[in-house]
This record gives sequence, structure tokens and C-alpha cells, in this order.
Amino acid sequence: MPKDTLPSLPLSGLFAVAKPSGPTPMAIINDIEGLINTSPLFVEQEKPDAHKEGKNKKPKRKRWKSNRDMAKVGQGGTLDPLADGVLVVGIGKGTKKLSEFLDREYRTTCLLGCETDSYDSQGAQVRVAPWRHVTREMVEDALSAFRGQIEQTPPIFSTLKMDGIPLYEYARSGTPLPRKIEKRPVTIHSLEIEGWLGSDHNFRYHGLVLSKKQKRALEKTLRSVQENARAVDEPEESGGDDRAPTAFVLRMRVSGGTYVRSVVHDLGHAVGSAAHVVTLTKPRQGRFTLEPTEAGDVGCVSWDVFKAATEDVGPADEDGHTAWEREVIDRFEVIDTSGTIGSNTKPSQSSPQPAAPSA
Repeated sequence: MPKDTLPSLPLSGLFAVAKPSGPTPMAIINDIEGLINTSPLFVEQEKPDAHKEGKNKKPKRKRWKSNRDMAKVGQGGTLDPLADGVLVVGIGKGTKKLSEFLDREYRTTCLLGCETDSYDSQGAQVRVAPWRHVTREMVEDALSAFRGQIEQTPPIFSTLKMDGIPLYEYARSGTPLPRKIEKRPVTIHSLEIEGWLGSDHNFRYHGLVLSKKQKRALEKTLRSVQENARAVDEPEESGGDDRAPTAFVLRMRVSGGTYVRSVVHDLGHAVGSAAHVVTLTKPRQGRFTLEPTEAGDVGCVSWDVFKAATEDVGPADEDGHTAWEREVIDRFEVIDTSGTIGSNTKPSQSSPQPAAPSA
């Protein structure tokens, strides 16, 4: 077979990784960056030692004399550790195009009756609230207030900083906030119930519960900006049965900067209950998607490909590319010297199918 015909090296461009639930986006980028900077596809070829090292043993990030010798690598929006899905990666001139990928789609499973400090299942229980009264119709009616251009308050347990201190540090220490958390304008283009699970699922509340002391600290912080804030349980008035709390799946298309966790948290309040996120998937960001179905869709490279390459890049094929390089090439959008996005090196590649989150 003939050798690949690629644009002049080193390449600049965009591709996407199918991020699994668990690792942080920064951890993924750090590992990918180490591989990128051992590949002649993305670094100057007059550094053959870097490529040789990458072919024969576990790649290490090369300590060039200057950062200018290294390929610049960036990500187009973050994902919580809990979340899985599309993570857009820019290399070289591709990092300047990441701001074009602001709109994205999410699919999230919401569990009623419990509020957590992080607004998702990785946080500790702050309070429980009644949930049996909530119907699908109530949720559908409440969703209308969240569509379109809205103002959203970021979660108190987030990495956003106020006067140089992350918000979560204020909350954990019970330190009053210097001022209110500024609401952010965001746009929710679409928001629908994709599935109503009811009690037919295996999701349960997280076992970690804030102590009374921790709840008082959290209340102290919240009351500095919200007078009636409380972290007190409001259990069901009647015992009822042992059914699992109601869960449902939302699908939304939103602008950059939107906190899906805040949508779910605020929706729980809107229906007279509490709620938190138990699964979160980003199936699409711009034209990059987990499931290419339309012309112009670009699939994602499985994270397992990069994870394996950090242990052993393996042999090169007849074109001189290792397995991870081949996977990237097949789903890579090249950006030429003028900064124009060209066609995919091999368009319409299907993405690896992520494992369905366990209920």
C-alpha cells in the first residue's frame, strides 16, 4: 500500500477524545501532551531522539531547552471527573480554534430527594427532601424556566475563585464569602426529558453525609449571600414504601460556561424537592461526537488508546505511525499555515462506544 500523504509536518489541528468517567480532563491532557511531544507528527523532525524514545520505550515528556520547542496542547472546555464524553483537543494552531466550540450537548441522570455539596453523586449529602410528590408533568412544566437565556449561579463547591480563594475552600471552612457569587448569563438552547426512570433503577444516595459541624459551616458560608439558606433534612412526612427515589434523564444543548449540576440542583428546588447528578455525558461538542450520524460529524479517539500508549507505544506500521498516532490521524482536522481548518485526514470515522453507565 502507498504511504500516507499528509500535510507538511509538524501538524496543527483538532481532534477529540472519548473521556471516561473518573480522570480529570487535565490528567488526560497531561498524558496526551507527553505523547504528542514524542511524535514527529507534531514536533520538529530534527529532534529524532524524541521519536526514537517514543518508539522503543514508555514515552516521557521531553525537557526541551525552551517551551517553544514543544507542541502547544489545549482543551476546548472542561468536564467534571464524574462526566464522560467528548473532550476536544487542540494542537499547535488548533488551540486558537478551541473558542469556536462553545456550544455542547449533555445527557444527565438526575436523582430526586437528595442535595449534595458538589451537586453530584461524588459529593456529601447536605440534606434530603420529599420526592414522592414529583411527577413527570411537574418536571416538564418546571423546565420552561430554564430554557433560553438565563442567569445561573455557579455551585458553591466549585473551583471558581473569589479574591484568589476557590469557592469550595470558603464552604468547607465556614468562611463567609466577601460578596455574592456573581450570576452568569448562559443560554440553554434546548432542554428535554429523554427518559423517565421512576424508581426502576439502581441509583442510591451517596453514603457520605456532612456532619452537623460541617453543615453549620456550610450554612454560615451560604447565609453570607443567601439569608434563608439551610442545610437541614426535610424527610417525607409519611413512611411510604421502600421504592428507590425517582430518577430521570435530561438532554440539553447549552452554551459554554453552563453548569449542568446547577441546572439539576435548581430544578430540584423548583419542584419542591432536591436533586443531584448521578451520571453526566457530553455526547457532542460542535462537530465532534461520540456517535457520528450526519455529514461533517467527526468521531472521537478512545481514551484507552492513549492509556495503552503511555505504557507501550508499540511498533510502527508501514507508514511509520504507531497505533495511537494512526487513531489520531484518522480523526484529525488539520489547520494549515494560514489558520484555516482543512478537511479531516480521514472523515466519517466512527467513535468507540463508551460503556453505558450502570444504573
